[in-house]
Amino acid sequence: MSYVEDAAKSSDWAAVASGEHHDPHAVLGSHPFTDASDRTVTVIRARRPLASSVEAVFEDGSRLALEHVAHGIWEAQHDGPPVPYRLATAYGDDDETISGDPYRHLPTLGDVDLHLIAEGRHERLWQALGAHARVADGESGVAFAVWAPNATAVRVVGDHNGWNGESHAMRSMGVSGIWELFIPDLAVGTTYKYEIRTRQGSWIFKADPMAQAAQIPPETASVITQSTYAWSDGAWMTRRAATHAVAQPLSVYEVHLGSWRGGLSYRDAAEPLIAHVNEAGFTHVEFMPLAEHPFGGSWGYQVSGYYAATSRFGTPDDLRYLIDRLHQAGIGVIMDWVPGHFPKDAFALAKFDGQPLYEHPDPRRGEHQDWGTLIFDYGRPEVRGFLVANALFWLSEFHVDGLRVDAVASMLYLDYSRDEGEWEPNIHGGRENLEAIRFLQEVNATAYRLHPGVLMIAEESTSFPGVTAPTDHAGLGFGFKWNMGWMNDSLQYIERDPMYRSHHEGEMTFSFVYAFGENYLLPISHDEVVHGKGSLLAKMPGDHWHKLANVRAYLAYMWGHPGKKLLFMGQEFGQLAEWSESRELDWWLLEQPSHMQLQSFVGQLNHTYRAQAPLWERDNDGSSFARLGAPSWDPNVIAFERRDAHGGRVVVISNFAGIERSGHHLALPVAGVWQEILNTDAAEYGGRGSGNLGMVVAHSEEGGPAVATVTIPALSTIWLRHEGEPHVPTISHG
Repeated sequence: MSYVEDAAKSSDWAAVASGEHHDPHAVLGSHPFTDASDRTVTVIRARRPLASSVEAVFEDGSRLALEHVAHGIWEAQHDGPPVPYRLATAYGDDDETISGDPYRHLPTLGDVDLHLIAEGRHERLWQALGAHARVADGESGVAFAVWAPNATAVRVVGDHNGWNGESHAMRSMGVSGIWELFIPDLAVGTTYKYEIRTRQGSWIFKADPMAQAAQIPPETASVITQSTYAWSDGAWMTRRAATHAVAQPLSVYEVHLGSWRGGLSYRDAAEPLIAHVNEAGFTHVEFMPLAEHPFGGSWGYQVSGYYAATSRFGTPDDLRYLIDRLHQAGIGVIMDWVPGHFPKDAFALAKFDGQPLYEHPDPRRGEHQDWGTLIFDYGRPEVRGFLVANALFWLSEFHVDGLRVDAVASMLYLDYSRDEGEWEPNIHGGRENLEAIRFLQEVNATAYRLHPGVLMIAEESTSFPGVTAPTDHAGLGFGFKWNMGWMNDSLQYIERDPMYRSHHEGEMTFSFVYAFGENYLLPISHDEVVHGKGSLLAKMPGDHWHKLANVRAYLAYMWGHPGKKLLFMGQEFGQLAEWSESRELDWWLLEQPSHMQLQSFVGQLNHTYRAQAPLWERDNDGSSFARLGAPSWDPNVIAFERRDAHGGRVVVISNFAGIERSGHHLALPVAGVWQEILNTDAAEYGGRGSGNLGMVVAHSEEGGPAVATVTIPALSTIWLRHEGEPHVPTISHG
């Protein structure tokens, strides 16, 4: 060997010995070659610094002693091609230990995986990257793979090696930017991180972006996990796949799991949550983000582990149990998903391999100054693929029925919350984030293609066109969009003293103008009952009785309005204090009759809504809706009709004045009997018991409109269902 070759070998071996080589497998492990006699010979090399002896132990029990060569690297040769072996290592007078050799194994990722990852098209990315318990070449262990294209070396550190990664350096998979290593003998439950050497030569410790479990915060290591859960929701999943959500009732109960009831795990929460949601009549639960996050006060909206269910409430399989039980009880599950930004915590995604990787490198596109968070580089294929696969991960691995995508508006616009000069236009000179738009289109189209029947819901507050239009019609492809305009206007109206509402009727009715422009969901979410805004009940004017009456009238109006529904936890029983994530809801309020009556009302509201197809079957069809008013026009009375596809009709009439409207003449769509199926002033709900004795009759004379005389109690909403022609009793004269 020449001096140059010997120096190169020495340099390589020194780098391997220190865990700094980009391809340690090129030196370590077993390597066949042909000797001068044209025989196949295999050299085995292992890094075992400070060892007193190292032997290769073959499957037949025979052994081969290795000799120390340099830098803690031991070597020996045997005749023939490579065969499986383990390493017996002794240190001084201690007993020897026998363990697997990570460097004798072939890569656990194939060329197809690498190609799909580079293209951003690996739809099961979580099965390729991350840490996975596997059997490789007959040995049990864990396969690690991580994307870090700017790293010059990557090591696995954790409990298994005393957090010293020199013995577990990963190999670079070339231009893909993937680093890979199989470590034999590791067990599920082991904690780990990646130790990454940056281009500047410093070492940084990072949690695994693809980890499917993590330590309980404030600890930040990733945890090797493997699901053993057996699902029992097959009937639910089959029905879901055949369901068109727009034509179904959708009434969502939004939950922050940590403060719904304090101290509950995923498993503990299952039965009480099912009982409560069924009693309250909601069709779905929407969980605020349950992906791992470092700071509880972020409510989960600053995610550090996109593929890891937060360990605060148990294991990933515990969350699977909760979702499975909800499905078996006939309750759907929506989860908040946050692809719009991520936190700057040093252990997570920020500058993952020493420089911007997941975030856009230009701070004008890569940072939310207001939120102190970073923005994904949606134009980079690997980043886009990371996010698309993450949506599919929750739909596939956790059977989630839908994703509510947070802060979509912040993704759509390059100038979102930025002053002039703080943002860079797109290639056409516009303000739209074209890469983010393409990402949203891709994630929606892919989710619906692979998981028919799911709900993709946009929290989007602007007039961006086509949020729920199909992607093949240049839309974003969401199934639903939160109607933030309705929420802001209607809350502004209902908070007014009834004395002044007559001058602001448009705040409650302007939404009728655009109600069918998108597939809308009407939200009263957590954002409306926090940060000094007060609870829904506290927003209402008047004394306690009037507040409760206002809430009942408002919710019945909301449930009658076109669009699906969402209500944040606690509002169903009249939570008085505004929400705080640090304490559970004020369940003690249910000891008071008025709050029990409100909860009973919400249950009846939901059950009645679900039983009335006119209120949900044609939510996206403008011809199913008509405004009513004449002949007794009153700005405090808002009335409209909803129709289903089979001739069913329901009329919603709200009186937001503080005075009852008795003898109110209202032209109904058709003559006949209209059954009063809901009255928010009913005594059983805490009202005064005023109404229409269960029905009203609309008469039409000489081809004129069908007019009914209706009693509309103060601060109330009534629902009338058309039952047909008036019944004329037969009078016997016998």
